[in-house]
Amino acid sequence: MSNALVTDLYELNMAASYLRHEMTGTATFSLFCRRLPRDRGFLVAAGLEDCLSFLEEFAFDEADLEYLASIGFAEDTLRRFRSLRFTGEVWAVPEGSIVFANEPLLEVTAPIAEAQLVETYLLNQCTFQTALATKAARCRIAAAGRIDIVDFSLRRTHGIEAGIAVARLSAMCGFAATSNVEAARRFELRPSGTMAHSYVEAFDDELEAFVTFANDFPERATFLVDTYDTMAGVTHAIAAIRALGLEDRAAVRLDSGDVVGLARQTRDRLDTAGLGNVRILVSGGLDEHDLARFVAEGVPIDAVGIGTRLGVSDDAPYLDTAYKLVEYAGRPVVKLSAGKATLPGPKQVFRRPGMRDTITCRDEAPPRQSVPLLELVMTSGKRARPATTLVALRSQFEAQLRDLPEQALSLVSPVVPVAVTSDTLRSLDDEVRATARAITRD
Repeated sequence: MSNALVTDLYELNMAASYLRHEMTGTATFSLFCRRLPRDRGFLVAAGLEDCLSFLEEFAFDEADLEYLASIGFAEDTLRRFRSLRFTGEVWAVPEGSIVFANEPLLEVTAPIAEAQLVETYLLNQCTFQTALATKAARCRIAAAGRIDIVDFSLRRTHGIEAGIAVARLSAMCGFAATSNVEAARRFELRPSGTMAHSYVEAFDDELEAFVTFANDFPERATFLVDTYDTMAGVTHAIAAIRALGLEDRAAVRLDSGDVVGLARQTRDRLDTAGLGNVRILVSGGLDEHDLARFVAEGVPIDAVGIGTRLGVSDDAPYLDTAYKLVEYAGRPVVKLSAGKATLPGPKQVFRRPGMRDTITCRDEAPPRQSVPLLELVMTSGKRARPATTLVALRSQFEAQLRDLPEQALSLVSPVVPVAVTSDTLRSLDDEVRATARAITRD
């Protein structure tokens, strides 16, 4: 199935005009986030893998061209579109990397029509997936290694593919499992699931429901105990666990009410019954702030299912991202609009220990004790290397998280690291701005 029309009309308009006027020079576009959302001390770069797949497969099919003809595109434009493919290169920050405002997540260099046409998709995926990965990372930070986190988001995400992305990104950021079976299969994740209240309601007796379920699925016997009276449900779960010998592999799940108070009562009742190994899972509209409270108050919770608030990144559902031309035909360019000014030319970001970042021109020598963040990931329209495994991405995320300053980890009012600009890039910016201003005065 073609993907070329997954774009905005103005991208097609501009590309058609470039081609008609033989503007085939090489352009570099930079994709970055202008500013971080409130209470975000960092972002976690994500979406690159889907972007590279899109670029490799980019093409117009005959149905696309027929539709474009129907809305007024000329035959000479359609002829050019028919043979157009993405032939450029991409420099990008690997997924799972921690980034800050104004740092390129990726840069595309290609003939200008090609680079223009892919803008919408690249912005869509990088923006959406980076927002989700950042939300998942905040949950991982809040859990402090004391609570397992499970992705429960599929039923509330804005579309099925969004649910698949959440499962992948939450695994990258340290979640233990997902309820999303297709994502578990696709990415080799651990699937996790219990039962619904409807299952309990379908039986005449709650204990009968628990025993029946546990007989069918003894290796994943987690009892949802709050359908009627929660503490009575815990008593019935204890009876089922003892009757079936599930002392070392069962769990109970709390999904409503005062989960803090109920978790304490449940733990007391389980321990009194000699069931210290039975775990407690809680769910129901939770997020990173709830996780932080559970940890701070020592609530006896072993695992948490995070759904809606993760799946839509509810407190920061979008990022102020941009995809801007920074060079055309060897000429650095800038945008001077108030509040939306850009830096000229292809770039690199160098990082020193402690997340001290410097944005530079791409061909600059690195500052001392620094490493480059952007890597060449695509050349001539093809991946420069195989896709990185999810295990490797998770390791990278964990390593960068350890280097993030403590104040940037705060869930509320973090101190956000700010990248500095190199002297060379500042000088280039001053020069290009002066040229741009002179043009506007002529």
